[in-house]
Amino acid sequence: MNPFIRKHFSYLALLVTLIALPFVIALLTGEPLNKGLPLFTQGLMVQVYILAVFALSYDILMGHIGILSFGHALFFGTGAYTLGILLKYGHWSLPAAIGAVIVIAALESLLIGVLSLRVHGVYFAMVTLAFATVAFILVEATDFKQWTGAEDGLHGVPIPEAISPTLHRTEFYFLALAFAVGIYLLVRLFVDSPAGRVWAAIRENEARATSIGYNTLVWKVQATMVSGIIAALAGALNALWNLSATPQTMEVGTTINALLMAIIGGSGTIIGPMLGAGVLQLLGYFLNLWLGSVWQLVFGLIYILLVLFVPYGIVGTWNAKNLGWRKAWAERLEKLSAKK
Repeated sequence: MNPFIRKHFSYLALLVTLIALPFVIALLTGEPLNKGLPLFTQGLMVQVYILAVFALSYDILMGHIGILSFGHALFFGTGAYTLGILLKYGHWSLPAAIGAVIVIAALESLLIGVLSLRVHGVYFAMVTLAFATVAFILVEATDFKQWTGAEDGLHGVPIPEAISPTLHRTEFYFLALAFAVGIYLLVRLFVDSPAGRVWAAIRENEARATSIGYNTLVWKVQATMVSGIIAALAGALNALWNLSATPQTMEVGTTINALLMAIIGGSGTIIGPMLGAGVLQLLGYFLNLWLGSVWQLVFGLIYILLVLFVPYGIVGTWNAKNLGWRKAWAERLEKLSAKK
């Protein structure tokens, strides 16, 4: 087997499965791709892919540089509203609107990073929460209703027919999947780069990173900007999917969901938060379907059990167990070699 395929077999198998999923379900049900269960499954998975990217963007801060934020929904909502307003009222082309989302998110995250990252720990978390709360109040305010729709949100966002989630659901499914895979590869590139190693050094011991000459504020602002841009792009895709942008995208609950996804999947593992998004979204859907209004209580109990018995998240715990197994096996081989 090719060394590359052997090394990344599980990731490639997952990708092939997700690519084949709509076709397999259509084959099993005997329904076309644009009807019934295949159509519903595609919609459910699109939401998973969007949340997976959002969770990954959040984990850049929490898992890779060690910053806890309670205001990450601000970037998600910024992406949604920026795209919606430019497409609906500015009549911009989609590529130009996406470019504007990137620029605005970069400036916004730069400003918030410079103003907030001089404080640490819970103080930073509260400052980011304050920024997000202000943004939430602004999009709900009736003063800007003609642009944001106030409490009702911004609806009827026009998008190109070729990627319309109502007319071309399958095409949108593969667009969302490609987006999630592309962002995963981009974050992997960042984490494996020299910048990613500096992030890890700051996460482990910021004082030591400062003592060897790194300006930690600059690196933390950099991570905040990368995280903010990716979150805004996820919000923009969410606006394309729902054809709307609502104040709920900026609620603190949206940030808490990203935090839960990262913890469930395994913070700092890159793929973990994305898998956590799948667990949270799919498990939440089926619990709601089976149990009705009490599903959140049951999910809370499941979450407590996960924290107790899978303390590093699904991927983090799996990696730790595999590491322990490999270390034990290596020690056993060394002992056998020594006896000979």
